[in-house]
Amino acid sequence: MAAFRLLFLLLLSFVFASFTTDAQSPGFISIDCGGTEKYTDEIGLEWIPDNNFSYGEIANISVAGESRKQYQTLRHFPPDDRKYCYILSVKSRIRYLVRATFLYGLFDSSSVFPKFDISIGPTHWSTVVISDANTTEIREAILLANSDSISVCLSNASTGVPFISTLELRQFNDSMYYTNFETQYFLSVSARINFGTDDTTPVRYPDDPFDRIWISDSLRRANFLVDVATGTYKVSTRRPVYVNRNERPPEKVMQSAVVGQNGTLSYRLNLDGFPGSGWAFCYFAELEDLGPNETRKFRLMIPGMSEYSKASVNVQENAQGRFRLYEPGYPNISFPFTLSFEFVKTIDSTRGPILNAFEINKYVQISAGSQDASNAATLCSHYPLATWAQEGGDPCLPVPWSWVKCTSDQQPRIVAVYLSGKNLTGNVPSELSTLTGITELWLDNNSFTGPIPDLSGCINLKIIHLENNFFTGEVPAFLAALPNLSELYLQNNMLSGVVPRDLLHKNIVLNYSGNTNLHREGDQKVKLIIGVVIGLFFLLITAMFIYCCLLCARGEKKKTGKVELVEQMVAAPSLPAVPSLPAPPSDKAVSVFSDAATEGSHCFTLAEIETATGKFVKKVGSGGFGSVFYGKLNDGKEIAVKVLSANSYQGKREFSNEVSLLSRIHHRNLVAFLGYCQEEGKSILVYEFMHNGTLKEHLYGPLTQEKSVSWTKRLEIAQDAAKGIEYLHTGCVPTIIHRDLKTSNILLDKNMRAKVSDFGLSKVAIDGSTHVSSIVRGTVGYLDPEYYISQQLTEKSDVYSFGVILLELISGQEAISNDSFGANCRNIVQWAKLHIESGDIQQIIDPSLHGEFDIQSVWKIAEKAMMCVQPHGRFRPTISEVLKEIQEAISIETGGSGSGGEDDFDMLSRNSRHSSINVSPLELAVSDSYLLLDESVVLPTAR
Repeated sequence: MAAFRLLFLLLLSFVFASFTTDAQSPGFISIDCGGTEKYTDEIGLEWIPDNNFSYGEIANISVAGESRKQYQTLRHFPPDDRKYCYILSVKSRIRYLVRATFLYGLFDSSSVFPKFDISIGPTHWSTVVISDANTTEIREAILLANSDSISVCLSNASTGVPFISTLELRQFNDSMYYTNFETQYFLSVSARINFGTDDTTPVRYPDDPFDRIWISDSLRRANFLVDVATGTYKVSTRRPVYVNRNERPPEKVMQSAVVGQNGTLSYRLNLDGFPGSGWAFCYFAELEDLGPNETRKFRLMIPGMSEYSKASVNVQENAQGRFRLYEPGYPNISFPFTLSFEFVKTIDSTRGPILNAFEINKYVQISAGSQDASNAATLCSHYPLATWAQEGGDPCLPVPWSWVKCTSDQQPRIVAVYLSGKNLTGNVPSELSTLTGITELWLDNNSFTGPIPDLSGCINLKIIHLENNFFTGEVPAFLAALPNLSELYLQNNMLSGVVPRDLLHKNIVLNYSGNTNLHREGDQKVKLIIGVVIGLFFLLITAMFIYCCLLCARGEKKKTGKVELVEQMVAAPSLPAVPSLPAPPSDKAVSVFSDAATEGSHCFTLAEIETATGKFVKKVGSGGFGSVFYGKLNDGKEIAVKVLSANSYQGKREFSNEVSLLSRIHHRNLVAFLGYCQEEGKSILVYEFMHNGTLKEHLYGPLTQEKSVSWTKRLEIAQDAAKGIEYLHTGCVPTIIHRDLKTSNILLDKNMRAKVSDFGLSKVAIDGSTHVSSIVRGTVGYLDPEYYISQQLTEKSDVYSFGVILLELISGQEAISNDSFGANCRNIVQWAKLHIESGDIQQIIDPSLHGEFDIQSVWKIAEKAMMCVQPHGRFRPTISEVLKEIQEAISIETGGSGSGGEDDFDMLSRNSRHSSINVSPLELAVSDSYLLLDESVVLPTAR
């Protein structure tokens, strides 16, 4: 079995399997993605090509200043719904460093930079965002192997195409990077920095025997160290520094440092993957000569986290001398996205703080994977040469294999298997019967032989396709016992015997034609009876003929009478008359809306509406539909009354549409529908009253003269609106597409919380369809260009409109303007794209914000807005993905505290769906995806 598994790993199509090398340290694997030959690079690492990888394409690139051979090629993959996995052979219960690098080099000459996901097995590892064609993006993870292989998969392109330049594996020794949580979490490297060196070349193998990459603090690039304290200077030595254990930084890293001459070392660092819980250690070694009465003592200070600044550091005392390493740290600490920190000398210290290096890693929770993973892997092992069987990774996570369908649970199950026309032979593998959650099984158009497999344990099966194979034997009785079976296709096989009576009596679609030796019970008796009846019929005809001949001899009159009698006797019986269908109802009789459309809606009388509005005195809005009036019900509830224009036929259709939709959808981020009225030729809708009007009025209406909406509040408004849209797209069955999203349809309550309104143009998606064919409706400036051209409406049309809204929130500009965007541009999308792609985002930021924002959060929203307004819907994110980015931007602005109240919990643990839970502020900050801190964690630990 072990030999067979090794063969399976070596034979690959979708997956590059089992890489080994004889050089360097054991457990070193270096894959040149797109390469064609083995070679040893300038630092002594041996590289192997992935030229056995049968999917994806190779591209050659040339980047100025990059001469390393492994960065002259890359492998890229289609931007589809599949995942593309490399499988690396490892030893179970050993810790490894996995490193993937990505150098874009404009290989596809696209104007849009790629963004895609990378995962380890079923666990999402990181989202790779390319922002510079000539900068290498690096992702590193430290994990404990729990089997004999690790799958690294690329998937789910948001923009551009997924690609990879190199993939590396480094084996660690003993207890390196051991944590108490390693069976539930792996470490994703966020920062590993070498301080005090003038050389910008990273320190790695052979100086670091485990080939960790230590980046110089002299390297300046986006999301790296900024805000260096004044008075900081560098020190270095050539003398050996005692590091003792191999898990610590190499000696070369510890031979340089920075010192805060003025008593402070301060930095600000953007941490990839945070906010979240992390592992953070600092590395100190005294490199300067201190006098007999001199001391170097200092504390760590993190703004807003005073509990981490209690202990002071005395390097020489803790390290027990000069040129010796001391490494205090925290194995579990919660960090924001932007980390500001400083080391400050204590009052009794004569020298400022010193820092040689540090590492920060984020805990990434390991997914349990799908419930059917092991059974599916065993099934695939029967077909080592088949492409479909070598897709790698988990069958369901992060995206399913191309031939299965899975549930959306946290630990999903396989619910459908699609293996039609895969040229499969022999008996059906028994592992299929272990996939007990399947509802659909498609094995048709293969060459399977033998009996139909025993699927009696798969009680959820609804559809079974076994046609066009070579199955033999009888139709098994268990098929009739499957409680949910609705369709069974057995035609064109070699089945024999009798179809079970219970199966024939079951209310299902059943086809067993084309099986010569298969028949119904009692079919032979029926054939015998039919033969006897036919024989008797011919005997009767013969007798009648003889009788007629005898009549002819008796004369014309008698003959005629008898012949008429015979003709009546042998005439074919008449068929019963087919009842006529009732005539279709007249169009004039059709009501404006059906009873079903208004089910659950309150029907106001016109008198109630007139009393509430004072006979429509206070007009608060108007549009193509009609006018909106303020009112107050007898119970004090304030309402907005929307009155349909009498001469608007289209308005009547929108009225019916809005009533039917709003009667069945309820969400805190959708304007509450209270009821309707249809009397005396008036069509009226009644909503809750939104005190602060529309978002449009607060961005560029008269209200902006009073007070501008802050950037954080704009993000919260975007979050509220996105939640409402997400409910329409994912919480309604079938999906509802709004079709007219714009700032004037986002209303604000007295607390400035946003709700989506106006569903007059909304469409209900058809289950199973990719789009709704529809006459183009919407508002200029927000209208999806793909929908305009194709007249095919999808959820991504709403995403386009929402992207325009995000640009309005950033800029405070209208979607369409003759004056704001320059002489050659009237559209906010074209104008914003020009500045964002050139990196000049300041030119589009609303001046009324007065610089009160974190530029990182603005960039995050701007980039997501640009993805939303991609010309083609398939490249746009889902509204759920947009919502996640908005929440991360809020976290940046609030230092990880969220937007307050329930939304904080939504932002940090949306997937948990706990609607009410009592937690302390500390638990709230690290719940679900974060590890809970205990009191021991806030004390620094030296490994």
